[in-house]
Amino acid sequence: MTKDEFLLRYNLQQPADSQHNYLHDKPLKSAAVLIALVEPQATSDDIGLQVLLTKRASHLKHHPSQVSFPGGKAEPEDLSLTVTALREAEEEIGLSPDAVTIIGQLSPYQTISGYHVTPIIGIVDTTQPYCIDENEVAEIFHVPLHHFLTTDHHHIVKASKNGREHNIHFLPYKHYNIWGATAVMLKDLISHIK
Repeated sequence: MTKDEFLLRYNLQQPADSQHNYLHDKPLKSAAVLIALVEPQATSDDIGLQVLLTKRASHLKHHPSQVSFPGGKAEPEDLSLTVTALREAEEEIGLSPDAVTIIGQLSPYQTISGYHVTPIIGIVDTTQPYCIDENEVAEIFHVPLHHFLTTDHHHIVKASKNGREHNIHFLPYKHYNIWGATAVMLKDLISHIK
C-alpha cells in the first residue's frame, strides 16, 4: 500500500472505538505510542509503506523482549499525547520528530496493565538513521503494511485473568511474534483503512 492509498483510506473514515478494551476499577495512566509508517526509497520491488516496530530489551521489568511501537507514559511536561509519542520515539530509537509527519490517531486503547494508550500515526518519508537506547530497545525492524492486511496472519487465543476471559491477538511475521496491545492496535489500524 502506497502512502497516497493509505492517506486516502485513513482520511475517509472516522476512528472507531477500539473493540479491545479492558474494564478497570482504578484510574488509568496516560500513554502514547507512535505507529510510524516508513515510506521506503523507490526500489525495483515496491513493497509500499512499512510499519516500524521495536523489540524491547530483555532486561526490562515490564514486557521484556516483546515487540512494540516506540512510546510510553505521558510526562507532565508533554503538551499533548502527540508530543509524548514523538518524545518517546526520539528517546528510544533516535527518530527525529522533524522526520515524522503526523496524520492522525486511533482511538485510545486500555491495556490490561492499566494504561490508556493513544496510538499516534505518522509517516516517515524515508528510512532514517536510528540510534537505539539499549536500556529500552534491543532491535528495530520494519514490516510491510500489506502483511497485516491479510487476515490469514491474524490469530486469537482466549485466556483468563482475574476470572474474566480475554482475547489475546497475535500477528506473526517471520521470526517475530507480534501480540497483545501492539497486535490489537495494528488490527484497529487495519480495520480503519479497510
